[in-house]
Amino acid sequence: MSKNIFTELSDAMANAAERAGSYTVLVDARRRFPASGIAFAKDMILTAGHVVEREEDIKILLGDGKELTARLVGRDPGTDLAVLKLDSASAAPASLAKSPARVGQFVLALGRPSSNGIETSFGTVNKIGGPVRTGRGGMLEQYIKTDIVSYPGFSGGPLINGEGELLGINTSGFGMGGEAITIPTDVAWKVAETLAKHGKIKRGFIGIRSQTVNLSTDVQSQLNREEETGLLVVGIEKDSPAEKAGMMIGDILVGVAGVAVEHHDELFTRLSGDVVGKPTPMEVLRGGVLQSLNVVVGER
Repeated sequence: MSKNIFTELSDAMANAAERAGSYTVLVDARRRFPASGIAFAKDMILTAGHVVEREEDIKILLGDGKELTARLVGRDPGTDLAVLKLDSASAAPASLAKSPARVGQFVLALGRPSSNGIETSFGTVNKIGGPVRTGRGGMLEQYIKTDIVSYPGFSGGPLINGEGELLGINTSGFGMGGEAITIPTDVAWKVAETLAKHGKIKRGFIGIRSQTVNLSTDVQSQLNREEETGLLVVGIEKDSPAEKAGMMIGDILVGVAGVAVEHHDELFTRLSGDVVGKPTPMEVLRGGVLQSLNVVVGER
């Protein structure tokens, strides 16, 4: 007798949880109950920054039951992410999803808040949002919102698809409306790689005040791309990177390093990471004519 669809779905999700459990770890780095983490590499764990209250002698319980110690190598309050270095390269790294999360998709959140094993919570993706400022001086380019119940100790654990592949890392550190959210893997992995290498995320500034303005079709044709709005420069700080590069009040900033900038949050995002401290080409419209300025992005 063939299985019914409910049984097939149930078995599939249980199998997915078992696969994801291999890279879901327990992170004991605070006074209260432990939290969860994800094996980012054989010797690296990615977790939520707010669950890490000490920098040394952090206890990690791997999916295979092996206990290790770790130390903090990098933290970014702006995205509530932290990377821990294991004392032994013994972890099984996460398997990343081949496709991003989609609204309406069935998903599982996993946690390993105790030595008793993994715990799960089932639900659906109900929103893909971003970019959004986090209120901690950071910016999430994108976030996933689900109707999943985030139980104690789930922060730092994975959100997975029906194959057990990683869609993102869950955190209740700055939930929208007080709820937990998920940071997608492409965003989280980029932050994790930088933290593992440099220990922090550089965030830049150019020293302008601006407001969003609409772009005419003639202007858009100059850009050779679809871009409906830009940023009208209404103020420039003295001795700022923008002033030193020759930017003027009345310029309309439309791109950074060849990428469109249509609103303030996009500019905030473009000024983070490797561009800080480096000359970066910025496209401005001056008198309706497209110009390029080389701006050395300052660090906030």
